[in-house]
Amino acid sequence: MQEERCDRCECIVGLGCACLPNGVVSERRAVPQHRQEWRRFLADTILISPTRYAHLPGACAHLTEELVTAPRWGWIPEPPHGLWDRLSSSHPATATEGNTTRQAVRRCEECQSAFVM
Repeated sequence: MQEERCDRCECIVGLGCACLPNGVVSERRAVPQHRQEWRRFLADTILISPTRYAHLPGACAHLTEELVTAPRWGWIPEPPHGLWDRLSSSHPATATEGNTTRQAVRRCEECQSAFVM
């Protein structure tokens, strides 16, 4: 049986994906009581998904460390200061490790709301 992954959040549809059909994340999703501790990535690492979204380790409930592997994902372990804020389609972030062809052009909304300077 092939697992179908959501194009937006990368979670398995029906097993963790909380996105609505129109691409909006459901407000009624259950938030885990205990989020997994990330060990391979520092908190400021920018993770880049195959769908060109940027994430931060542990900042969103729909992404676990086990999912972030090359060649599917790329990442920037020591991003330049301000890169997260500048990230957009006109200023993409290119992975420096993992799959270095990955570019992020938008930020995960949940990660963005959790990000504090």
